[in-house]
Amino acid sequence: MKWLEGGVTAAKGFEAAACAAGIKYQGRTDMALVYSAQPCRVAGTFTSNVVKAAPVLWDQDVVKNSPYAQAVVVNSGIANACTGRQGMDCCQAEAAAAAQALGVPASSVLVASTGVIGMQMPIDKAVAGIRALAGDKAASQEAGLAAARAIMTTDTVPKQIAVQFEVGGKTVTLGGMCKGSGMIHPNMCTMLGFVTTDANISKELLQKAVRESVEDTFNMISVDGDTSTNDTLLVLANGLAGNEEIIEEGEAYQTFYEALLAVNTYLARKMAGDGEGATALIEVKVEGAATVREAKILAKSVICSSLTKAAVFGHDANFGRILCALGYSGVQFDPEKVDLYFQGTKGRIHIFGDGAACDYSEEEATEILSEPEVTILVEMHMGEACATAWGCDLSYEYVKINADYRS
Repeated sequence: MKWLEGGVTAAKGFEAAACAAGIKYQGRTDMALVYSAQPCRVAGTFTSNVVKAAPVLWDQDVVKNSPYAQAVVVNSGIANACTGRQGMDCCQAEAAAAAQALGVPASSVLVASTGVIGMQMPIDKAVAGIRALAGDKAASQEAGLAAARAIMTTDTVPKQIAVQFEVGGKTVTLGGMCKGSGMIHPNMCTMLGFVTTDANISKELLQKAVRESVEDTFNMISVDGDTSTNDTLLVLANGLAGNEEIIEEGEAYQTFYEALLAVNTYLARKMAGDGEGATALIEVKVEGAATVREAKILAKSVICSSLTKAAVFGHDANFGRILCALGYSGVQFDPEKVDLYFQGTKGRIHIFGDGAACDYSEEEATEILSEPEVTILVEMHMGEACATAWGCDLSYEYVKINADYRS
């Protein structure tokens, strides 16, 4: 597998565009388009929140019932959530506008929104934006990056990546972009994410790969414990790589799955590290758990702990916060057998073992906790299972950002 520069336009047949439609923001782009010249098989996963935004309901229907998909229209600034019948009418109007501008069926158009909940979308601006996007779409790397920038809200950087790999002697490309900085919690999946590939793969196996890869990537991140109304991950496959169709779980499927897993892991880590107000990416590795399920529960409990996150922000080696989070996770274990480590580029230190604090240097611990990426390693000594979760520290800036986000 080869890592590439680029994102949603890396695979054959895909184009993208961005424009400033003035949905809510001024002086920046706020709408994006992803388009395939060839009809695509599409798979998706969506928020588990009972309160679902109109675009989520629209896309669930397209993924389930439409024979194919060909375009995704995305806006930032307004979430089109908690907007009643008018919200669904907006999705329909956007799909109709894209269908007319691109010459595709409205049933093949997916829509996505991110931003403030409860505000109605300005339909006229959205429709005008879609027309502009259709006229500007391109297959260039620059067009893909522009789309990744346009979907940002409180994100500080665009998030995109692409990979190439071989399937049956054919070169296959897979690329993706996502946005996510706040309302991030591991509950499939707090974000907007769009992945494109020229692989030829059946809809059933595409959906299986998406669903399973999410469990170890986007479902293992948390910034603030809030699961959004708009969480959407869409994967489009247009088959232009020319590989023999992947219709069963063999070597070709496994190769495709590992590539999708790699892209989703990269994007998930980027979201966690770009959490609102964050100064550090936190990685929690749990090893030696009795089962994978328990390893995931333990890792998530630590990554979701506000006290652990605050301790990392303060560069304070307060291992009691970590043990506390492990203890209330619901997993039964013997605290006397747990080993805790802090790990960074400057090394690894053993901070807790045999039921008590180890003889470690506070200065060395502070140095590790001051790095932009901090790993908390938890060894349970109960079995062979492991899991990894990602999050970020909790800073003063998080409160500032969210205190006036709506206004």
